[in-house]
Amino acid sequence: MTTRQPKKRQRLAGSGQINDDDHHINYLSTDELANIFGFLPPKDIMRARLNKKMMEAARKTIVPMSNLRVDSVRKYDAMAATSTALPNLQQISVCHINEGHKYSDGDDPDEEWAAQNANDVSHDIEIISRFRKLRSLDIFGVPLNGRYPCLFNFPLLEQLKIHYSDSLKFDLEMLAGLPLLKELSCFDNDSVTGNLKSLRVLKDTIEKVEIIYCQNVEGNFMELADFPCLKQLDLFHTAVTGDIRDIDKQDFLPLETLSLPKGVYGGKGYELQRISDAPGIVSTLYPIYKQRPTLLEDWHAELSEDSPDWYSNAFGAPYVSTAPLCIRLVEAASRVGYRWITDCSTHPCEVIWLDPEPYIESIDFEKYIEEVQEIELQVGVYQGFQQPPTEDEHNRLWAGAVYED
Repeated sequence: MTTRQPKKRQRLAGSGQINDDDHHINYLSTDELANIFGFLPPKDIMRARLNKKMMEAARKTIVPMSNLRVDSVRKYDAMAATSTALPNLQQISVCHINEGHKYSDGDDPDEEWAAQNANDVSHDIEIISRFRKLRSLDIFGVPLNGRYPCLFNFPLLEQLKIHYSDSLKFDLEMLAGLPLLKELSCFDNDSVTGNLKSLRVLKDTIEKVEIIYCQNVEGNFMELADFPCLKQLDLFHTAVTGDIRDIDKQDFLPLETLSLPKGVYGGKGYELQRISDAPGIVSTLYPIYKQRPTLLEDWHAELSEDSPDWYSNAFGAPYVSTAPLCIRLVEAASRVGYRWITDCSTHPCEVIWLDPEPYIESIDFEKYIEEVQEIELQVGVYQGFQQPPTEDEHNRLWAGAVYED
């Protein structure tokens, strides 16, 4: 008996290729095909030879969270093709493309920047707006110039990251076009403006807010105190203000991590005007730390350089921080205190404890002894000092330390 050899295209179908010679596919509806395509990597669908029915199914396919990273002209062209063939893609990362190429200027561009790049080949960033099912958009290091409303109009978007794209202008009010947003991360962009009040349109959805090194973002951080889903809040190096003493037991209930700028009383990096101000700020933070320690996990304050108490490093140590002019919280088992330390967290003074020592019979006493011994071993040149020495004392201590070495 002669065995009939399958045609070449049929053999390819058997190896996993999408092929319209497979009669099983021909019996499927476009909706059924779209569901099947949803389990395939987008690149496989784009590379396959599809008939008209399959192309229609591809346009209906809800593409899984497979990231399309646009970091070259070739990838940009692929995004343009994908926007027609697979418009339901859900995740895109836009990065800097090739030298000599740029994205077209937006509204209100920086004219000087535009002139400097006038000869670059221009590409249309608005292609992204074709992906109406987009759930994650990451813009990293892209020299966009001006305002691009198209980037803030995705009804299903849940995650927006804009990092190191300083010429991209947008106001927090534009986030109203992202009604389901859960995570907002904006880093190092002075062209971001607006008031935290604008985030109230996202009150019922937002879980994470990171606006860091964006010095033109303002408002009072307490505007977000009643957000029912907010777990992470980082507003470091913004113009946000407020007073940490305003936090009530019913505020920020789901919050797990908190980082406030130094413009907030009690914020991270808060500037003390005098050494004698330390007990007051710490006593304010103490009850918050006891109830919810994770909110102040990385907290510190520092003496302002404008303070009459401030001085610089010891003579002979120009590249090493030796002046203990910062304060940080310290914990040994259940006992909480604070200590003066350098800005690089070295050379601490002795701890000023806020809690009494645990009873010997207590459960955590052994743990306390172990941890407090480790803390005490860290104290070196400032043995016997619970607060910064005067400048003269500081220089004498370090002169002695250098001599002993």
